[in-house]
Amino acid sequence: MAETGYLAPAGFVDDLKHELGSAARATHGRLVIADGAPRPVAWAANVWHAPQRLTIASIGDAAKQLRAMQRNWALYQTAHHRRAKLITDKLPKVSAKPLRFGDPAPTAPLGSWTLVDANTVIASSRCASPFPNGEARFVEDKSAPSRAYLKLWELFTLIGARPQAGEVCVDLGASPGGWTWVLASLGARVTAVDKAALAPSVTRLPNVTVLQQSAFALEPSAVGPIDWLCCDVICYPARLLALVERWMKAGTVRRFVCTVKFQGATDFETARRFAQIPGARLLHLHHNKHELTWLKLS
Repeated sequence: MAETGYLAPAGFVDDLKHELGSAARATHGRLVIADGAPRPVAWAANVWHAPQRLTIASIGDAAKQLRAMQRNWALYQTAHHRRAKLITDKLPKVSAKPLRFGDPAPTAPLGSWTLVDANTVIASSRCASPFPNGEARFVEDKSAPSRAYLKLWELFTLIGARPQAGEVCVDLGASPGGWTWVLASLGARVTAVDKAALAPSVTRLPNVTVLQQSAFALEPSAVGPIDWLCCDVICYPARLLALVERWMKAGTVRRFVCTVKFQGATDFETARRFAQIPGARLLHLHHNKHELTWLKLS
């Protein structure tokens, strides 16, 4: 039977196993091996396609078997740290330098492997993420008003799309302005909506208009057609879903990017409803916390 490996984000193995249900049959740290072909799951930092178990006779033998499968490998370390490092030292070096925003995601094939005991490697030569263990890292910009900007940087890099100069964006729940700062830096015209104040460095930007009101009180008819509706507002997932459905019904938004934030326990039912919206995708970014990113690009 085919099997797939799913690497959970740190702290969210139980959420991933809840999604996988009875298909999950083995766990190695954050790596969950499940029966069947890859399936859409949100709580996965990376997906290992058709992982193989390799019996190794030595450190050199492990490196030889991995090199025979492909060139580039990222270690997910669970145990036998010294032995795993010695194997890594015998593999070609993989550059994992932080990206500058605007640079494309890596395109070279990148496999993943882990040493589960002294003589057994689990390895997948084909993985979903172009980043080692799904960890997208960037050269950070300290002038940003909050670190929330990294979520948009990561998402736009992964999907290979972003707002273009002159496009119309609305940022709901914008304070202190991290997402507005990103959108405006791309040349978009941004309406930032929040009852709380934005950072002065953001409000001074010439392509930013601030509406100091509740994100939930804004009517779609008040702003007209929108290229990107972005929302990083703190609220219960069900309330966000109602907001999204209202804007979808209005038919004025071309693309959506929203953060589904969980208050306490994960609301799996509402997450499922987000994932089932036609044309939508639900995923956990490296820069997400106890939250998921929902996007709808068509």
